[in-house]
This record gives sequence, structure tokens and C-alpha cells, in this order.
Amino acid sequence: MVTKANGKWRICVDYTDLNRACPKDSFPLPKIDQLIDSTAGNKLLSFMDAFSGYNQIMMHPADQDKTSFITGQGLYCYKVMPFGLKNVGATYQRLVNKLFKPLIGKSMEVYIDNMITKSQETHQHPEDLRQTFQVIRENQMRLNPTKCAFGVAARKFLGFMVHERGIEANPEKIKAIIELGSPNTLQQAQGLIGWIAALNRFISRFTDKCLPFFKVIK
Repeated sequence: MVTKANGKWRICVDYTDLNRACPKDSFPLPKIDQLIDSTAGNKLLSFMDAFSGYNQIMMHPADQDKTSFITGQGLYCYKVMPFGLKNVGATYQRLVNKLFKPLIGKSMEVYIDNMITKSQETHQHPEDLRQTFQVIRENQMRLNPTKCAFGVAARKFLGFMVHERGIEANPEKIKAIIELGSPNTLQQAQGLIGWIAALNRFISRFTDKCLPFFKVIK
């Protein structure tokens, strides 16, 4: 059991051996940069998050026993798709792509269990939301109300701040880099480059400015 960011508990099962035996599902996830670019510039946005999204997909009955785990009270298995399996992200993305296919790229963008309804004009947003909710209801999808925000002009999405004027870097990421301190090991230097790379679209001549770090890790 591990603590989630909201203070609640999450069950974690080690599926290392099972994942090693499973073939890789190569279904592609959307490119985050493209999603962010297509989301920015809209007047109204609604952000939605599926409630324990993976757990809303049923496991095939023949595969349920493969998710078995032992507790002090006995042996259990999942009837729904659990976190930690190798291909859960690809499976969920394939599902939402199919459900929201008529809306994606027009009034919606979806990245796994993160959904956003966008409207170029304010008066159009209620209709765009109605279409989104219709798909959600028809497929009995459940949302997490604590992570949803409707009809807002700006909000954090996939690590970036998106709004009508465009895209901004996440202030939390900037603060974390500033407070990180100088790296003392190879791993710390690699970690710092990774943090900075997440903001490379906001840094002019990014490669030139990070050249000293690249030389260090060599």
C-alpha cells in the first residue's frame, strides 16, 4: 500500500514477472506537444479526469487469475484492469480514442484518463460539453469530481499551463529546478537535464545552453 497525492491509499502489486512474459502493445500514445498546441488559444476549457480510470475496464475472465496477489487474509485477483500491468496505458488510450473519435481534434483532446473539452467561442462551450457528457453517459464512464474543472479560461494540463493567450511553463517545475541545487553525481546531472528538457520549448538555444551538462555526463 502506498499513499496517493490526495492522502488516500493505493494497492501496488509487483507484476514484474507477468509483464516480462507479456508481449508489448505498441499502440501509440498521443504526442503531448501536439495536444498542448491544439488546446491553447481556446476561450473556454473543461478538464476532466476519469475516476480510477484503469479500474473501469473489465479483465477478460480467462486472464483474471494472472493478476493474483497474496495478502494476510488470502489470495485475491482483479476483475478489473489494475495499475501496474505492462499495457494498461495503451489499452486505455485505445478505448478513449474509440469512444471520443468523433470529438477528438475538434472539441476534445484525450491523453489516457486526462480529458479536455475546448471551445473557440464562449457560447459554444455548453454544446461541446453536452456532446462530451453524452459519450460519457452512454459508456457509463465515471469521473473524479475532485480533479475536474468546467468552463475555465486557464489550467494546468499535462504539466503545462494552457489558456487563450497560449502556453506557459508550469511554475512548480521552474521552482523545483531553481531549488534543486548543483548536481554532485552523474545521476543527479542526468536528472537535472531531464527536468530542464521538459521546459525546452520555453528556452531559446536550449542545446547550446545545456552543452556544459552534456559534456559533464560524457
